[in-house]
Amino acid sequence: MKKSYVYIFLILANLFWAGNYVFGKYVVAEMAPLQLTFSRWLIAALLLFPLAQMIERPNWKTVWKEWRILVVLSILGIAGYNFLLYEALRFTTSLNAAIVNSMNPALIVLFSSLLLKEKISRINSLGLILSLLGVLIVLTKGQLQQIFHLDYNQGDLIMLAVILVWTLYSIIGRKIKHIPPISATSASVLIALILLLPFVLIADFDYSLSSNALIGVLYIGIFPSVGSFIFWNVSINQVGASNAAIYLNLLTVFTAIISIWTGNSISIIQILGGLLVFMGIYLTNQQRAKKPANLS
Repeated sequence: MKKSYVYIFLILANLFWAGNYVFGKYVVAEMAPLQLTFSRWLIAALLLFPLAQMIERPNWKTVWKEWRILVVLSILGIAGYNFLLYEALRFTTSLNAAIVNSMNPALIVLFSSLLLKEKISRINSLGLILSLLGVLIVLTKGQLQQIFHLDYNQGDLIMLAVILVWTLYSIIGRKIKHIPPISATSASVLIALILLLPFVLIADFDYSLSSNALIGVLYIGIFPSVGSFIFWNVSINQVGASNAAIYLNLLTVFTAIISIWTGNSISIIQILGGLLVFMGIYLTNQQRAKKPANLS
């Protein structure tokens, strides 16, 4: 495959993910976060299983032998991450959510050091500090001197839980590297749907949605849930995870562009916080020594 196609895939993956933040903000105005989470993955499951079978042709018995880890991944990455994200979008802006979420790579490095005993260099530590500073600037609207005396936006605080959940999901997910990624995700999605179904059945949801909300749900269920995932994994196989990770910064950039396009404004504080987070991510992902270890 030509590298030019790979880079197009990486750009599209992040563009679709950015759309999840922006359109998710509009859809949660009509749908409860639980309703949107379930609907999204129900649509995705109908596409992921056939794609896994066509592309990866997995041994499903081998996949389901890892059901214990898949249950944990389902709770964290499929149900937990998405429910919390959509809950956060009820209270905060799409751009704020994307900026806080962009600290995820730095947080993964920190938790890898704590749980997997990977060493962090001084330059990596500086990157962690800059990322944290950038997020704090966004959370406090630039009033760092009042960090312990502010009433924080509820959505921004929920986003801190979102990135923590995704960090744990990413680290635990390393234990099933032998399972093809689309197949592992398909199985996790199915488990998450089963776990969420009782809550969906007893909930009193409003199913009289506008046409815009229905279009938004279809978009979220197809493009970020299936398209981004496939593009991302194809790209990683071609150029490696470290090269692909650089493109994750595009998620916040695209979120900002789409936000402006849909009539939202961007503040200087958001720009400054985002730039500090990007600088921190770059420094955090500089070459670091690793000490192999298992998470148990």
